[in-house]
Amino acid sequence: MKTLLIACGLGLALAAGAQAQAWPNKPVTLVVPFPPGGSTDMIARTLGAKLQEKLGATFVVDNKPGAGGTLGAAAARRAAPDGYTLLVSSLGPFVIGPHLIKTPGYDPLKDFDYVTVAVQTPNVLAVPANSPYKSVADVLAFLKAHPGKMSFASAGNGTSDHLTAELFWQQTGTSATHVPYKGGALVINDLIGGQVDATFMNINTGLPNFKAGKLKPLAITSTQRSPLLPDVPTLEELGIKGVVVNAWQAVAAPKGLPADVKARLHGALVAALNDAQVKPRLQELGFEIVANTPEQFTAFQAAEFLRWKKVIETGKITAD
Repeated sequence: MKTLLIACGLGLALAAGAQAQAWPNKPVTLVVPFPPGGSTDMIARTLGAKLQEKLGATFVVDNKPGAGGTLGAAAARRAAPDGYTLLVSSLGPFVIGPHLIKTPGYDPLKDFDYVTVAVQTPNVLAVPANSPYKSVADVLAFLKAHPGKMSFASAGNGTSDHLTAELFWQQTGTSATHVPYKGGALVINDLIGGQVDATFMNINTGLPNFKAGKLKPLAITSTQRSPLLPDVPTLEELGIKGVVVNAWQAVAAPKGLPADVKARLHGALVAALNDAQVKPRLQELGFEIVANTPEQFTAFQAAEFLRWKKVIETGKITAD
């Protein structure tokens, strides 16, 4: 009987190992909760191509936009936790949207297995090239002398650029007028045209217009200066603390992902992000490779969730 039980145990272990090795043996869906063409979509397609190359199966991007990304995140949460549906998203659905929408359809602290933060990008405080504000000191002087008079554009309520501005105002004891748009492209056009005074934007979004001289970067929200904008100081350098902000894109799965599948997926993602063809290209676009562990991502997500909850509640921010 003892011999039989040992044999059965070994058989089950071998079967489990074979099952894990078999993943992926059919197409894997990468749910992107935003429209095609944006940063998250680009990261998903870049990773999908490399995962397909490294793991052999087909990886298909499925764009499910709506409700600030929470629609697609909720759809991913409902999928089977077998490794064949993954969520590739920016920080919004993970740490912002659930504070703005009463019933997002998922609990970000309980409903996902966090695999890795793929990349991050700092934000840049930007103004039109011909703006009278030549420095952050100029911006702060005006904000303090004329509360609520300067206009800050964003891609929409609750977006990373909006919340970065809110955090900036909270940390400096100032206020301004928030002008939400329906997308980042409209913000750039009106900022270049001088219809709005300032914005916080992802460095990768702003780079082409910084280089073309159409927009002026005043400060960056990273801990160190970016090699892409070496002359632009950090807010911390300028004495403004607590406004270190990075937008980020990450990979998660419905809760219950088998440990062996998670390990294989994580290894393939790290290899893809550090691939000699991928890493330099992403860095040129302004993305910093993170590729952290599932444990690090889980702790980071929980901390970010609480951080943005406080900003949203203090600023009385709503989704409308």
